Amino acid sequence: MNFLFIGSILGVLVVVLGAFGAHGLKHVLDDYGLSIYNKAVLYHMFHTLGILIVGLLQKLDVNFSGETSGCFFLIGIILFSGSLYLMAIFNIKWLGMVTPFGGIAFVIGWLLLAKNQIN
Repeated sequence: MNFLFIGSILGVLVVVLGAFGAHGLKHVLDDYGLSIYNKAVLYHMFHTLGILIVGLLQKLDVNFSGETSGCFFLIGIILFSGSLYLMAIFNIKWLGMVTPFGGIAFVIGWLLLAKNQIN
């Protein structure tokens, strides 16, 4: 996978979604909804940077085999941040059950990245 491309697109998306939350939702969501939305943006950004790191490592080291960690970061963004975005905007409470699976994907992604660096 081209994680530099994926990370770049996710970077555009996080800026757009962050601006939308700050400007378009500030009078729509209550403080709790905004805090959920902002947490989604924060973790989306952190893990977009993680994906970009994977992409850079792929470019710098042809033997780098950390593609799986990038996939887990992507899955985490979809499940964790995606569920929080939807939960905040549409008040769909049951999506809170999905969020921890995204968090687990983030943890697995970081652990795989670390494991790759000691091999």
